[in-house]
Amino acid sequence: MILVIDDDSSIRTSLSFLLKRAKYDVQAVASPKEAMAVVRNVTPELILMDMNFSLTTTGDEGITLLKQVKLFQPDTPVILMTAWGSIQLAVKGMQAGAFDFITKPWNNVTLMQRIETALELNGKKKVEEETPAKKDHFDRSHIIGKSKPLMDVLKTIERIAKTNASVLITGESGTGKELIAEAIHRNSTRAKKPFVKVNLGGISQSLFESEMFGHKKGAFTDASADRVGRFELADQGTIFLDEMGELDLSCQVKLLRVLQEQTFEVLGDSRPRKVDIRVVSATNADLRQMVQNHTFREDLFYRINLITVHLPALRERREDIPLLVRHFADQQCQANGLQKVDFTPEAMVYLQGLPYPGNIRELKNLVERTILVSGKETLDAEDFKAQNIQGAETPINQSLTGLTLDELERQRIVQALEQYGNNLSQVATALGLSRPALYRRLEKHNIVI
Repeated sequence: MILVIDDDSSIRTSLSFLLKRAKYDVQAVASPKEAMAVVRNVTPELILMDMNFSLTTTGDEGITLLKQVKLFQPDTPVILMTAWGSIQLAVKGMQAGAFDFITKPWNNVTLMQRIETALELNGKKKVEEETPAKKDHFDRSHIIGKSKPLMDVLKTIERIAKTNASVLITGESGTGKELIAEAIHRNSTRAKKPFVKVNLGGISQSLFESEMFGHKKGAFTDASADRVGRFELADQGTIFLDEMGELDLSCQVKLLRVLQEQTFEVLGDSRPRKVDIRVVSATNADLRQMVQNHTFREDLFYRINLITVHLPALRERREDIPLLVRHFADQQCQANGLQKVDFTPEAMVYLQGLPYPGNIRELKNLVERTILVSGKETLDAEDFKAQNIQGAETPINQSLTGLTLDELERQRIVQALEQYGNNLSQVATALGLSRPALYRRLEKHNIVI
């Protein structure tokens, strides 16, 4: 049963009709008192709840009701309903335990997708708690490793891939966030539809609307032809928004609108266009801290992270390093027509002792560079030391140096700056970092160039 709580009789009627037409059992009530009488005796599958009631317009009564409902039915997902101008109120509700929020007036298709996602995720959770895990086919192509931290991530994305839930992938630069996004898409019901990648860090504020929403010929000075935007290209499929933390505040507002309503306007065309997309975002920034610093919108943060997947750093899954080394070596040899390369035990010990501020991307660069430069069929630790920007004389293993990982990372960056004459592009490439990630590490370690 789905419980609808709203003091507006027209909304109760329209929601009841919409849900019953979709074959759901519905009970609609008008007040917090009636709602509590229901949840004390019945466990709804889902609750759709208004935030403002006739006695107040501040939303305080709605927040209080939400907290009371969660006391009696902690596992029942709650979707909040609020006006666009009251999204901050919905954010407070998310902090208080709501599953999702939707703005009035809503789009019926979008609302039903949110309802189905909430019910499916909650249903899967119950099934997993009650029955042994079912061995469904899961495509994890190109994701190498079997460590517990990685397997925990894969179990999560296997569970949520077939839903329409928005996913935020977090983790340091080079940990493989794009591969995880691709795995979510490949294992979803949208697998045969487009997977569109967007690097938000590479789109300027002035071009954001044109890139994301498209433009008509003549919409601005340089618009010599029509352009299809990324959202329209991703219709029916998945859009992957990488480097979310790099997005300018003014662009965040425009992005929130299309994610919330799943409608947009092409520049030069006032006709709204609808899209049906699944949103997967990624960042190596601390978005929660950015929200605290008022550099990232809190309402956008809650819209993109219905599900959060955190990727472990390579130093947290060192047992996967031999598998990754073998994979990268085989790829490189095949691409260049080389004989298969082997590694001495000492080489693997050396590789497993590195701090890897650039994570998997850095390991890949080091393995490929060493294979190409050495020309040997069996590589030892000295071969890798010769190609490692720290140099062969610098002790690597944390137990030998007594340095913390942060100290090792700082030392590694300083040495790279010295080696490449402060050329940040070359330093970022050598470390396997993006330029924005390198800038953040320079600031983190107080390194002044």
